Amino acid sequence: MNEWVKLHEKDSVVIALRAFAKGEQLTLEGGQSLELLDDVPFGHKIALQSIAAGEHVLKFGYSIGVASTAIEPGAWVHTHNMGTGLKGILSYEYEPNLAALEQAAAIQTQSQDAARTFMGYVREDGEVGIRNEIWIINTVGCINKTCEIVARQASSLYAGRVDGIYHFAHPYGCSQLGDDLTYTQKLLASLVAHPNAAGILVIGLGCENNQIELFQQVIGDYDPRRIKFVKAQQSEDEIEESLARIDELVEYAEGFQRQPVPVSRLKLGLKCGGSDGLSGITANPLAGAMADRLIGAGGSAILTEVPEMFGAEQILMERAASEEVFHGVVQLINGFKEYFIRHGQEIYENPSPGNKAGGITTLEEKSLGCTQKGGHAIVTDVIDYGERVQQQGLTLLEAPGNDLVSVTALSAAGAHIVLFTTGRGTPFGGPVPTVKISTNSELAERKKNWIDFNAGRLLDGRTMDQLSDDLWERLIAIASGDVLTHNERNGFKEIAIFKDGVTL
Repeated sequence: MNEWVKLHEKDSVVIALRAFAKGEQLTLEGGQSLELLDDVPFGHKIALQSIAAGEHVLKFGYSIGVASTAIEPGAWVHTHNMGTGLKGILSYEYEPNLAALEQAAAIQTQSQDAARTFMGYVREDGEVGIRNEIWIINTVGCINKTCEIVARQASSLYAGRVDGIYHFAHPYGCSQLGDDLTYTQKLLASLVAHPNAAGILVIGLGCENNQIELFQQVIGDYDPRRIKFVKAQQSEDEIEESLARIDELVEYAEGFQRQPVPVSRLKLGLKCGGSDGLSGITANPLAGAMADRLIGAGGSAILTEVPEMFGAEQILMERAASEEVFHGVVQLINGFKEYFIRHGQEIYENPSPGNKAGGITTLEEKSLGCTQKGGHAIVTDVIDYGERVQQQGLTLLEAPGNDLVSVTALSAAGAHIVLFTTGRGTPFGGPVPTVKISTNSELAERKKNWIDFNAGRLLDGRTMDQLSDDLWERLIAIASGDVLTHNERNGFKEIAIFKDGVTL
């Protein structure tokens, strides 16, 4: 096994693939020896050369920050001697990268999987789901417990007749103003539209801002066989009435059977959480390979976590399908920076403590690894928070980096499956199957009840092509219902809604 990895010929650092002690010798390319000046944890960076104070540190072939003090060859490179080089809101020029666009266009005309199918549920409106579930959506947080009781009782009553009956608790829908209420309504309405839910029961209280009648307007035209409503304050027994509506929804859901569906109908959400120094080396590139493969077969992928694009945004801008899409990416990036500024926060207050412990030093380092989940495809669209994907290809979605909020937004945007890469691990799962992909083998072995796929094997002798084939087949099996993810088996299906305003 290699003890270190260098990601690009221009790089001034290598990544440690085991923990090193001060004084150990590192054998470099060409047989040169480098003595370590510090203890270096697994996944962290080691300087290959002298780096002057103020000089850029290179990883992935790009700057990941600047040296805050002089760094000698063999030194541990981290927060004590390096910081971000990013600054404020920037101006951008539309300068397509023709080579990158040609590569992306080639990806989007691949045909190796064009005829591939999975076993899915074709809905009345032509949408396709990979689960046949009943979802309970509450208009307001005041009735979370009511909905929880309904879901628990209904799950017992109808076990085996549908793939599951789920409620997604949240605290919002009342005492909200302006954008906050709009965010809540749009997000919940997009969840209502998700085809993994054969039937939807919307439960309201009756006095909230997000009144059922107002929420119906946000939902738009709907099939009354698929979506039912209960207003708790007007019901003599809201639990009994809700169970009666679920009985109708289960009967409706039983009319759907799995049938062969082209993989081009699939949508993948892309997310990382608890990242470490190997995220941009193993799991994120593997997720990017899945995005490219699905897009090549005519499908769609969704990339979010806007603050974790800061520092790598120009790579995405260079792959914009048009000048209009380019300006959409600019607005996405600068709009989120303005959100930070409105709240008096440092734009580059990132990475998290867990990221830093795992070896990520600056936001640009994190971003360069994070954006690899989007593969190399053309960016075909940019959508606002709470909106649904409309275009085939790679869509950028407005949402923060927070795991719960962004996975919820990906689900609402239409993702059937979310690929969630992690170097630290988390049990969390969204409303849709959430595939946890570990960046390293140690995590996969230690947290077998969390991790669905081990990308750390890329450092243990497996090739990217081999793991890509393995993961692709796993995704087809998940989409067909033959395999459940750990979050499904463990019942970890949650949502969180973005908040940016006053609560009354």
